[in-house]
This record gives sequence, C-alpha cells and structure tokens, in this order.
Amino acid sequence: MGNPVLIDSARLSGTEAPELPARAERSVERALEARRAAYRDEVTRLLRAGSQLMRETGTVDPRVSDIVRRAGLSNQAFYRHFRAKDELLLAILEEGTRELRGYLEHRMARGTSPLEQIRQWIQGVLAQALVPEAAEATRPFAINRARLVERLPEGGVASADALKAPLRAALARAAAEGELPGAEPEADAEALYQLAMGWMQDQLVLRARPRPEAARHLVEFALRGLRRAAPAAPEAPRGA
Repeated sequence: MGNPVLIDSARLSGTEAPELPARAERSVERALEARRAAYRDEVTRLLRAGSQLMRETGTVDPRVSDIVRRAGLSNQAFYRHFRAKDELLLAILEEGTRELRGYLEHRMARGTSPLEQIRQWIQGVLAQALVPEAAEATRPFAINRARLVERLPEGGVASADALKAPLRAALARAAAEGELPGAEPEADAEALYQLAMGWMQDQLVLRARPRPEAARHLVEFALRGLRRAAPAAPEAPRGA
C-alpha cells in the first residue's frame, strides 16, 4: 500500500495562491476563458449600442440608461467595464480610429509609390464625407469634435496621431527616395491632416452633399503644394 498524499495545510492557508496540479489549472483556465468571452460580448454590445445611439441622435452624449437598454444589459454590466460614460466614449473613439486607420492603410497599399500612397490617404479621409454610410457614422464625432477633445484630451491626441502615422511614413519614404526631396514628414503630415480633416468635418457639420470634383481639387492642391516644397537649385556664382 502506497504512502498517503500529504497536503501542506499551512501552505494552502497562506496569503499566496498555491500552485495547482496541471488538471486543476486547466479547469481554472477554462472557467476564466468562459468569463472573458462573456465579458467581451458585453463590451462589444455596449460599444455597438453607444455607436448606434450617437448615429441616431447626432450627439456624443447618450444616456447610460439608453445605452444599456439598447445593449440589452444592466447598469451593473455597464459599470463592470466602464467607470464612467466618458470611458465608453473613449473606447468608441479608439475603435472608430482603429477602423479608419485600417481603411486608410488598405487604400495606401494600392499605391505604387509614396506619392500615390499620400494621394490615397487624402482621398480616404475625404471619402468619410463623400460616402453616405461613412458620413452617417462619422457625423456625430465631427459635429462634437471640439467638445469631445476637451472632455477626452488624451483620446483626441492619440486618435489624431494614429491617423497621421501612416501618412508620416509615406512622406518619409517620398523624401528618402527623392520623390519629394523637400518633404518634412512631421510638419507636412500635420498640415495635410488639418486640411483633409477640416474639409471633411465641414461637409459633415453642414450636412452638405460634397461634389466629388471639389474633393479632387483639394487632393491636387495638396499634392502641388508638396511638389513645390522641393528645394530650389543653388544659384550659379556671379560672374560664372
């Protein structure tokens, strides 16, 4: 008859969690994964409900009670994931930024040169006002952008920087490859961002139906400005 298995009761009653046998550890992981999946579903439903309400109302200030009702959840579920409504708004802004950046990068991948990639970035931003479905989703953030940035400054800065990052990279490549020898990636990306975002947001705020030719003119205007920034050839010495 083998020796009985002795359990160190002092170790089990300590402040640190004891090391579990492999089978028990797998049981814990299964339980945690099930809970994580449930929580991910709750967060997804809250984000979707918040986005839908903002699209319908045209504001970035839906009530928590309306959000949880639309999501089919409770206040307890909301506050399990978000300490306040602003945290939910920040999460929605981050998700929208991630989707827009993915869209811009997808467009830029079509470009066969850095300059063409820059063109695709600008056109992609303007498309948020030209395409009706994109305009409806973007309008609440465009209308309330100043208020949102004031309330969530860290989110506004991070969102803008994430969208400018692929543009800065394309400008740096254009400068390195001699396509835009006078490019200043940081300053030029900021100028193009303000130009494209400003035009797009104006169209959304005014609920205008922008003309595609107006968007094309803006794109060509921006590209001409980049090309003209190339350094001038040095003057020949006098008397030469």
